[in-house]
Amino acid sequence: MIPLITGQAVAFWIFAVLAVAGALGMITCRKPVHSALCLAGMMVSLACIYAALDAPFLFVSQIIVYTGAVMMLFLFTMMIVGVDTTDSMIETIKGHRVASFLIAAGFGVMLVIGVVQGAVGGAAAGLEQANGAGNVQGIARIVFGPFLYPFLATSALIMIATMAAIVLSHGERLTPKQGQIERARARNEAFMATGADPGPMPAPGTYARKNSIDQPALLPDGSVAASSISPTLNVRGVAVVSNDGLRSAHRAAITRFVEDRDAIIGTNTAQAVAEELDDLAQAADDQLTTTGEGEQ
Repeated sequence: MIPLITGQAVAFWIFAVLAVAGALGMITCRKPVHSALCLAGMMVSLACIYAALDAPFLFVSQIIVYTGAVMMLFLFTMMIVGVDTTDSMIETIKGHRVASFLIAAGFGVMLVIGVVQGAVGGAAAGLEQANGAGNVQGIARIVFGPFLYPFLATSALIMIATMAAIVLSHGERLTPKQGQIERARARNEAFMATGADPGPMPAPGTYARKNSIDQPALLPDGSVAASSISPTLNVRGVAVVSNDGLRSAHRAAITRFVEDRDAIIGTNTAQAVAEELDDLAQAADDQLTTTGEGEQ
């Protein structure tokens, strides 16, 4: 008697062929995008097989988790790395190829053993018996029962793979990492070699009447600190470089002090001090202008 061909068997043979073709295409395609598309097709084919086998939970999980989340992860990774990148054939880890071959052979042997046991182990229980208490309940009973330790081992393997991806994504440093001591030593050496100030650059608006980024800092003598203003602002012409209001409070204090001193000791130096302050202000403005033109 010729056995009847059911729709379940037809669906299995169709989607099984598509799944195998997608898996082979994933490992043989040279373009990462093509491999990702083959992987997506393989996952969808597996989901259809689960649906044909009356396993709705696995069908939905395959579509949402693997075809959705995992494929999005692969696509984002390719977007970051680039689709035109090529893998180096140089073996950076000693024995990497041999270890990879042995691991792949081990998985192949496990697959063959599982297929042989399923073929000679007797008749299958059937969908009615497997889903007798519900599909989700049956899967939970198997996963958290006799297959608990393989399930935990698989979870640990996935976590290890995730940590390995994080470690491999960070490139090695080309230069040793510098700490506070190394940076201070480098600044002192630069000061001895070129006379560069080892201290931090002054912030905009220090000792000035405003703390805006376009307001230069004032030095103790009332002159403008050219390094406190970004050269880009000087080039754009938005930095305040010639506004006497920056130095008005400082000049007023010095002028008042000189006038009081002249009144006490009977001298007349206020005019000379005012001219000296004007010369310092003009020199600071010229320095800022020259710095901006040089950066441009």
